[in-house]
Amino acid sequence: MKKALLVKTLIVTTFISAFIQTGCQRAPTAEELKASLKIVDVETKWVKKYYQPWPAKLTLVPAISFRVKNLTEEAIRHISFEAVFRFMDDTKTLGEGFLPGLPEGSIPPGGTSDAILLKSRLGVEGKSVSHFRNSPHWKIALVKLFVRHKGSRFTLLGEWEVSRKIDFKEPEPYPPKKEEKLTSY
Repeated sequence: MKKALLVKTLIVTTFISAFIQTGCQRAPTAEELKASLKIVDVETKWVKKYYQPWPAKLTLVPAISFRVKNLTEEAIRHISFEAVFRFMDDTKTLGEGFLPGLPEGSIPPGGTSDAILLKSRLGVEGKSVSHFRNSPHWKIALVKLFVRHKGSRFTLLGEWEVSRKIDFKEPEPYPPKKEEKLTSY
């Protein structure tokens, strides 16, 4: 009888412990999420998705780079980010970037994460970097950054305009141009 009671107690204790450790707790509110972290070192830009030198084709996608500062006294784990890109005055999205967890696993109390880069799946196509820079049709893009932690809903952390910076350098043409040497007679 005592042995059966001990086994039942052990099973219930194990179940409760597993229940608590697996995050089956109340999800944080939007206010709690915003108070627990800070987005720092934000940089927006356009990055290469596809490039081919001949025939000339370059596809650029908008991107956001940032770091996360932990403002709590506990390590932050199991956090997801989503960036939603769209052109200004457009209701359709240009694409999303999603990060289901931190690459380094967690952020210690008071610590800051490594840089995180989220980029859109979709972008714009042109022929070269100068084609984009000189285009009168270049539209302003915006990015909204959302966070989700411990089963919460996605919470908006902020919205930024995507800069016109292009983080891609076309390779030198092959074969390289030969320098003409001056010869004296």
